[in-house]
Amino acid sequence: MKNRISALLLGTALTFASANLALAQDKTVKIGSLSDQSGLYSDLGGPGSTLAAQMAVEDSGLLAKGWKIDVISGDHQNKPDIGSTIARQWFDVDKVDVIVDVPNSGVALAVNNVVKEKNGVYINSGAATSDLTNAQCTPNTVHWTYDTYMLAHSTGQALVKSGGDTWFFLTADYAFGAALERDTTAVVTANGGKVLGSVKHPLNTSDFSSFLLQAQSSKAKIIGLANAGGDTTNSIKQAAEFGIVSGGQKLAALLLFLTDVKALGLDIAQGLNFTETFYWDMNDQTRAFSKRFSERSKGHAMPSMVQAGVYAGLRHYFKALEALGGNPHDGTKIVEKMKSIPTEDDLFGKGEIQPNGRAIHPAYLFEVKKPSESKGPWDFYKLVATVPADQAFTPLSESKCALLKK
Repeated sequence: MKNRISALLLGTALTFASANLALAQDKTVKIGSLSDQSGLYSDLGGPGSTLAAQMAVEDSGLLAKGWKIDVISGDHQNKPDIGSTIARQWFDVDKVDVIVDVPNSGVALAVNNVVKEKNGVYINSGAATSDLTNAQCTPNTVHWTYDTYMLAHSTGQALVKSGGDTWFFLTADYAFGAALERDTTAVVTANGGKVLGSVKHPLNTSDFSSFLLQAQSSKAKIIGLANAGGDTTNSIKQAAEFGIVSGGQKLAALLLFLTDVKALGLDIAQGLNFTETFYWDMNDQTRAFSKRFSERSKGHAMPSMVQAGVYAGLRHYFKALEALGGNPHDGTKIVEKMKSIPTEDDLFGKGEIQPNGRAIHPAYLFEVKKPSESKGPWDFYKLVATVPADQAFTPLSESKCALLKK
C-alpha cells in the first residue's frame, strides 16, 4: 500500500512538473493591434501602430531565441461594439495574448472589460481617459503614453497660470471628450479660473461653425479643444477662418499630435501650446528609432506618441515574458510581472508601472514653431517645460482604482 501511494504521489508530482515545464517552454505570442485604420485617428495610430508593434517584436531579440511572435491588426471604426466584438473574437478564436493601441476612449473602455473577462493583457497607448487607471482599472491593463489627467495638469495648468483664467470648452461628444473636459475643469477652478460654458460636438464632424460661434460669443480668454485628431485640426482651421485668435481669444489644443501639426501646417499651428510624452527629435535615441520607423511608414511619417507607446509598451511586455521564462497565457500574472520591473527604453526613458496600471514617465510642454524656425519637414516643436514623471500623472493617493485597496 505504501509503495502504491508513493508511486501515485510521484506520478502526480511528475505530471505537475511536466505541465510547469511545458508552460515555461511555451514561447508563442500573438499581438492584436486594434485601432482606427481609416478614420480620423488613423494617422496617429492605425497602420503606424501595427508597424511599431512589428518593430518591437524585431528589436526584442526573442525571435533569435526561438520565440514565435505574430502581429495581427483590426479596425474598430471608433465604435465600442465593433471594438469589443473584435477583441472577443481575438481571444476566443485567434488566441491573441495582448491587445495594443486602441485610440478612442469609448472603445478602449469596452475593450478593457473584455480583456479582463478573458484574462488577457491590454497595453493602451491610444486612448486618453484617465478612468482606465481609476474607477475602471483592472489587473490586466497597463496605460502607457498619456491620459486626460496629464493633459489637464500640464497644458491646462500652464495656460491658467499665464493669465488664461476664463475658459469655454469645445468637447467631442464621447467618453474621451467628457473625461478631458472634466479633468481640465478641475484644474482651471483649482487654480482660480472659471469655466464660462461648453458645447459638445459629434465625433468626426466636418462643420464646427455653430460650436465656434458659441465659443466666440462667450468672450472666454481660452477656448479649450477637448477633442483629437481630425476634429482638432478641423476646429483649429475653422477657428482661423472665423478670426477667433486674431480677435483676442486663445485656442488650447488640449490634445495635439505630430500628425495634426503636419495636417494643419505651421502657418496655422504656430504658437499652439500642448503636451506630449514623446517627440521624435528629443535625443539621439528617439531620432534613431524614428528614422527607422519613417523609412517603413506610409508617407515616411515620423511616429506619433501613440505609436511610440505601442513600441515601448510591448518591449516591456517582452521583458516580463522573458523574466517568466515563457508565456503563461495568464494576463494578470504577466501584468503583475510588468509592474515589478522598472521601465526603461529609448523612447520614454526610465519610469515604472504603478499598482493601478499607470506607466509613469516624463511629459513635455511644447510650442509649435513658426515657419521661419523650422529646419525640416517634421521639425515642428520647441520644448517649453518638462514635467517630471512623478508629477505628470494622477497621484496614487488620488486614484480611485480598487486595486490599491488590496
